Amino acid sequence: MPAIQSEVQHVADTHGSAALLGLAVTAFGQTATPDEASVIAKEAYIYSYAPIASYGTWSKQATVPSAPEYVGGFNVFRHYSQAFTPENKDIVTPNNDTPYSWAWLDLRAEPIVLSVPAVPKDRYYVMQLIDLFTYNFGYVGVRSTGFDAGNYMIAGPAWKGEKPDGIAKVFQAETDIIGILGRTSLNGADDIENVKAIQAQYKLQPLSKFLNTPKPAPSSQIDFPPYDPAKATSHDFIGYINFLLQFAQPTVPSEKELMAKFAKLGIAPGAPWDASKVDPTTLAAIDKGVGDAKAEMGKVAKTTLSSNGLFGSRDLLKDDYMTRAMGAEKGLFGNSLEEAWYGGFVGDGSKPTLLRFDADNLPPAKFFWSLTLYTLPDRFLYANALKRYSIGDRTKGLKYGKDKSLTIYLGHTSPGKGKESNWLPTPKGKYSLVARVYGPEKGAMDGTWKLPLPQPLK
Repeated sequence: MPAIQSEVQHVADTHGSAALLGLAVTAFGQTATPDEASVIAKEAYIYSYAPIASYGTWSKQATVPSAPEYVGGFNVFRHYSQAFTPENKDIVTPNNDTPYSWAWLDLRAEPIVLSVPAVPKDRYYVMQLIDLFTYNFGYVGVRSTGFDAGNYMIAGPAWKGEKPDGIAKVFQAETDIIGILGRTSLNGADDIENVKAIQAQYKLQPLSKFLNTPKPAPSSQIDFPPYDPAKATSHDFIGYINFLLQFAQPTVPSEKELMAKFAKLGIAPGAPWDASKVDPTTLAAIDKGVGDAKAEMGKVAKTTLSSNGLFGSRDLLKDDYMTRAMGAEKGLFGNSLEEAWYGGFVGDGSKPTLLRFDADNLPPAKFFWSLTLYTLPDRFLYANALKRYSIGDRTKGLKYGKDKSLTIYLGHTSPGKGKESNWLPTPKGKYSLVARVYGPEKGAMDGTWKLPLPQPLK
């Protein structure tokens, strides 16, 4: 990665700190011994994995107009309203429950106000606020803030002041750039226009416009480095994390000692990085540390069988950077457990299967739940004659037993005409079933409720 020297001056301009500028300049000269460099590089790579993986997504969405993922720049929403079908191949494991609304905010110049409409009691929506480290630092939505309309201010780490009039709540982030991942419930293809009408009322505006006050001076232009996955997973990860750290100032107290250690490797906010100028022995030590980090992450990934608990606030995850990395490795931007529970299994469609929920063991959802089936290995929706790609408590015609139990049938062939209302068709071979519980109750959150084990259909 080319040296990002212009960003060093940006840090000083933005935060007015000559001391910080000095740190960025001196940190480029590595002071760690080779043995130290290897140990520090391993720790730094695990620390950096999630924010860099996130950058691989949001840099395209917010800064690359030619990318199909582009949302329109910063401080604007891009809404997705369609019901996914097997013909949609642009994303894997598509979610037909809650179409997305994406936005990335640049909070350097001033806070941004998120306005949401009132929604009926049968309409679920959530706005998940994600910082550059991938922490979920706030939520707006029916679970967290209710069904009424409201205005919510999102501020960067340098903002100071009182909550303005007309603002229901202030969310202050640790980083100057943050993401919003909105989800609005969709109840079948005939509900799309209703979802569009709600999405059209999600609004983003600068605080000065909301208050009708003068605009502040614009923030400086940023030269966003192109994301290269090969570089991001090599010693050049240092260039990316140095670039990203400039948007996370001041350093949170719990990481000051860590950042002092990382500085021995040349890691600092806005510091330049050019691997060709690093002593070969030191660079080899950094490469060893990166390899060691990947090996440890690989071991942990094999034993991380659920995504529940991998996502949340800094208060929840503390300084457990391996868990943060696993969240990014398993799937970026997952909801905190209090918002949604995820589970599932891999099945074989050639072996007809059933899932039986006893009346007192139905998915414990405040809002709704679903089971969605995906093909393997590509993880797309499975084309079938019923055009049924998921099933759940909102499925029309779903039949419960006399004892109020529920049986779901999974298989490539029909379980019989009397059972097709509860049939989720599968391919002949392997498939992945993903369960989602929105607004999980205590049983799902503490693990006392579990998805029933699949049973052979006799």
